[in-house]
Amino acid sequence: MTVRSKSFLFVAFALALAGCAGRNTHDLLNKTTVSVPASDIAATHEIFVATTRQQATKDPRQVFGGDRSLTTGYARVDVTVPKVHQVSAIERAKGSADSNPAKQFTATDVVHYGDASQFAKAVGANIAVSGDRALVFVHGFNNGFDDGVYRLTQIAHDTKYPGTPVLFSWASSAKTTGYIYDKDSSTAARDDLEATLRMLAKTRVKSIDIIAHSMGTWLTMEALRQLAITGDRDLDGKLGYVVLASPDIDVDVFKKQMIRYGKPDKPFAILLSGDDRALKLSSIISGDKPRVGDYGNAADLASYGVVVADLTKTKGGDRLNHAKFADNPMLVQLLGDRLRTPAALRSNEPNSAEFDNIGQGIGKAVGSMAEIVITTPFKVLTIATGGQ
Repeated sequence: MTVRSKSFLFVAFALALAGCAGRNTHDLLNKTTVSVPASDIAATHEIFVATTRQQATKDPRQVFGGDRSLTTGYARVDVTVPKVHQVSAIERAKGSADSNPAKQFTATDVVHYGDASQFAKAVGANIAVSGDRALVFVHGFNNGFDDGVYRLTQIAHDTKYPGTPVLFSWASSAKTTGYIYDKDSSTAARDDLEATLRMLAKTRVKSIDIIAHSMGTWLTMEALRQLAITGDRDLDGKLGYVVLASPDIDVDVFKKQMIRYGKPDKPFAILLSGDDRALKLSSIISGDKPRVGDYGNAADLASYGVVVADLTKTKGGDRLNHAKFADNPMLVQLLGDRLRTPAALRSNEPNSAEFDNIGQGIGKAVGSMAEIVITTPFKVLTIATGGQ
């Protein structure tokens, strides 16, 4: 076997392991209605959706599929969370089986909006009664529409986010072999994400927070770069937290994006981990170029005005260690504590004592010792979180 053939097989194997979701089916809706007592339900979340996916006409239970649309579609998905839910978990039915709302996350209703104005009216009304804040989640590679809906539901529920959750779902193919297709799809969605952020900024919202994961961080940074080019990089002062989790971005590309954006008024948060196996494989696919999400020089990144949290010593929820921010109970609680206080009320420089207090409190609840190393544009903080 030639060296080239070996390389191709290795990359194919790597792609088979590197997906962020990896489910065989992507059904969101049940075949039949499953009723359970209201006492078995912890909460119902309204997830507003802007998407560049086409509607899934062949598989309507998926609602939106992996094919690209040249226009943005809008919807709302109502999702119940069972009382038995454990923090950081996404309890789901296996395969295409019906979800049991008493045991699993269940999408109970989908509302489609005819155009952007209808969606803006609906999401604006929700923002007005839910805390004047919006949390935009941008998913990563190999995610079906269902994956994004359930992940945002879990984040909003577990962090007790005081506002309106908005999913931006770009057209991932939801296939482990679709890395290039997904990269092109995320690039094609830049204008749509920019327009969605501008739409939200025109509502009564006071703060728009963004959490992006994996390849979704590339899309997010490109949209923010475009906002900066137009002279409105902070959405007229409404841009809140920007959390880039496990960024699948070439380090040099990220630096150029930050140079064009400029040092943020409120530092962006980069969550990276040296044991992120998915990003190591992504690096190989990209010609052995380091990715931001497993970059070993936090101080280099921080010099561009970002806060870097190194999660290497914390435990991930799967063997890839690619979604620690959402599938590690301690990190979910820490993220929730940060999100519940609007970014405008936080100082630009994190306070060491404040981080220590947060870590100690979580440590008492979780157990074995772990450390998060936080590098800011000003200092390096090592926090014994007590979490695993």
